[in-house]
Amino acid sequence: MAKLIRKTYPKEVSIGLLLLVFVITAFLSHQIFEGRAAVLNEGKNTYLGAVMIGSAVVIMMLVLWEEFLFPIHVKIDTDRVVFSNHRSKLKKQAAIFLMIPIIFAAVYILYAVNIVGFIIWAGICIISPVLGKLISGIKNYNDFLALTDETIEYKNNEKEGVYQLKDVKQIVLIKDDTKVLHKIQLILSNGQPVLIDLDEMEIEAFYISIDEYLNQHYKNLVKEGSAV
Repeated sequence: MAKLIRKTYPKEVSIGLLLLVFVITAFLSHQIFEGRAAVLNEGKNTYLGAVMIGSAVVIMMLVLWEEFLFPIHVKIDTDRVVFSNHRSKLKKQAAIFLMIPIIFAAVYILYAVNIVGFIIWAGICIISPVLGKLISGIKNYNDFLALTDETIEYKNNEKEGVYQLKDVKQIVLIKDDTKVLHKIQLILSNGQPVLIDLDEMEIEAFYISIDEYLNQHYKNLVKEGSAV
């Protein structure tokens, strides 16, 4: 059984928000075809071009605002619970994102444009998803935290490890000012500390579930505190 961690928005809300954004941005983006470009585009349906720009903005939102398309689940009825940046989600986001440069390329080919305005709109729609989601997702593509009754395993870029519970003396939950878990420190039986930086692994949606799991399954080892 999979536990739902984060829902998507109700369809009515999603469609309403996206339609509102589409209408506003399609209206505002028509400035790309004004000025000297309007003369060159005489006889062409520039409203179609504005619709294409509005569509690109909606696609950008679908990538950035994950609650529109991507619910998050975690399997809780298995011996090994894994919290990770979902690869399938990233692949879908990348596929959706590729539609944005295609749309802007089509607009540039089909219409004369105000080049400054065009670059601004294209830059926002193309760069924002790359910086906001895709680079981070690719960087953390293989990162995960896996918890079982016997082991704690993690990978965070160059850092990784598998630790037997019998070799762990204490698990320190390090939280921020809002009491949200963001790091886990394992104190091994030999006194060596191991710091697991959850906030570098793009698994923010799981913080509460990880906290609950640790307190339920390792309650004799868990305490809150600061890094040694």
